[in-house]
Amino acid sequence: MIIDVHGHYTTAPKALEDWRNRQIAEINDPKAAPKASELRISDDELRESIVNNQLKKMQERGSDLTIFSPRASFMAHHIGDFNVSSTWAAICNELCARVARLFPDSFIGAAMLPQSPGVDPKTCIPEMEKCVRDYGFVGINLNPDPSGGHWTSPPLSDRHWYPIYEKMVELDIPAMIHVSTSCNSCFHTTGAHYLNADTTAFMQCLTSDLFRNFPTLKFLIPHGGGAVPYHWGRFRGLAQELKKPLLKEHLLKNIFFDTCVYHQPGIDLLTKVIPVDNILFASEMIGAVKGIDPETGFNYDDTKRYIEASTILSAQDKQKVYEGNARRVFPRLDAALKAKGK
Repeated sequence: MIIDVHGHYTTAPKALEDWRNRQIAEINDPKAAPKASELRISDDELRESIVNNQLKKMQERGSDLTIFSPRASFMAHHIGDFNVSSTWAAICNELCARVARLFPDSFIGAAMLPQSPGVDPKTCIPEMEKCVRDYGFVGINLNPDPSGGHWTSPPLSDRHWYPIYEKMVELDIPAMIHVSTSCNSCFHTTGAHYLNADTTAFMQCLTSDLFRNFPTLKFLIPHGGGAVPYHWGRFRGLAQELKKPLLKEHLLKNIFFDTCVYHQPGIDLLTKVIPVDNILFASEMIGAVKGIDPETGFNYDDTKRYIEASTILSAQDKQKVYEGNARRVFPRLDAALKAKGK
């Protein structure tokens, strides 16, 4: 199977965005805020938004299953308070659950959390449990910076985050470390904030002993790991100076990287530097980079082409990247597939 571990519902019907705009407009007057029940999106509308977009591209590009979560830039945890985020997360997660029910062979969910700056992360646990136990979701997206580019939260190694980690371990699910919209004009959302966060998350883990406390905790760092593979020597050297174990032992039993890298040299670098067991296929298609590369004539985010063209990966390696590693990192995905005889 070709499993894409990084998909967002970027093509949701416009009614969702309209409802969100109403919610934001009434943040200072909660009594006037729209109710979740006022958002009405039919199954036919959901089908149309998927069949003509994600599913069409999956079929064209040859992928089988996408781990599907709410649109990352729409999470916007910095807007409003916990109640605003909680309502918004519940709505977005339910839509992804409905998509997965309508297209059970093509999509399976991962949850957005109702994070809010300065709020105890344990408030996210009910939504996590609902999504995993009731919806059958196989992972979560964890935002290390719910402030939207101002980095007011403690590092991921801090005990602040432990309630989330404890629940992840209990549920046996990984987290994709994924920020949302930047409201800091210094950081472009997809070109800077996302990649900064990927790199920052890795370094926060490197300087800590987080995985000694949570040996089965798993993080997926998207977008190829930001700057991490390119500066692997720097990180190895820093770990050495900090008297940490070799990175293979210190981090690579718990941290994984996806293939949302949008050119062949980038994928070649990733696969040369990072062990194949730590790389999971992903495209984040209809996401940050939707255009066609004039040098190739193909979409930048058609990442399967780069894996296929790799002269570094063996056929066995490619099977790990496409399927084997995803089933290992996402145990609930593996169980769901086995239940279908796959």
